[in-house]
Amino acid sequence: MILLGVNIDHAATLRQARYRDARGPGGIVEPDPVTTALLAEQAGADGITVHLREDRRHIQEHDVRRLREVIATRLNLEMACTPEMTAYALQLRPEAVCVVPENRTEITTEGGLDVVAHRDRVRTCVEAMNAAGIQASLFIDPDPAQVELAAQLRAPVIELHTGAYANATGPTRAAELARLVAAARLAAQAGLVVNAGHGINYVNIAEVRTIPDLHELNIGHAIMSRALLTGLAEAVREMKARMNP
Repeated sequence: MILLGVNIDHAATLRQARYRDARGPGGIVEPDPVTTALLAEQAGADGITVHLREDRRHIQEHDVRRLREVIATRLNLEMACTPEMTAYALQLRPEAVCVVPENRTEITTEGGLDVVAHRDRVRTCVEAMNAAGIQASLFIDPDPAQVELAAQLRAPVIELHTGAYANATGPTRAAELARLVAAARLAAQAGLVVNAGHGINYVNIAEVRTIPDLHELNIGHAIMSRALLTGLAEAVREMKARMNP
């Protein structure tokens, strides 16, 4: 069975659009990302993912601290590969971290981490997480060189960036799916746990779930968008059903 990690960043995006200082009328600020996480768990989410970006555009540190205290599944912290975020993760001690690239001009994470270009920095982060007993994942494009180096650096998990596939059409889409399949097989052969995420929705999940050796999918925007129409519990249940028909 493929596990579902629900990314709740966009609950915080909606909150920050109205309450940038996290204070509302009578002290009530909605939507609360922590309540969102608990509802997602009740509906069957296998884990909760948040991205604490350096510019704090959505999730805030107080959200992450509360999540660490109250969720019943597992917390996956997406973070930049910086000394500051490494230190933060070591203090917080989530069950897992996923190291991602960051660009303040992007709307969302638009590509995989270039492990080859940032080998030393990534190695330092991975070694620190391994020593602390925190599962480290590298968010990478489905490129053989990136997969192989992730294994060499002893990252136990990779998360394949599915964005290029999700944004493609026609023959290009098929080619991008083939790249994901090949990368997943290579990673599994190297002993890596294979996760995937970015741009996965209720339509393309039918193809994404056929990628071999998938352990977990991290999905946020599609679930939060569907939740506006059907409610969060139904959105989570429907995605899980489509992942594992």
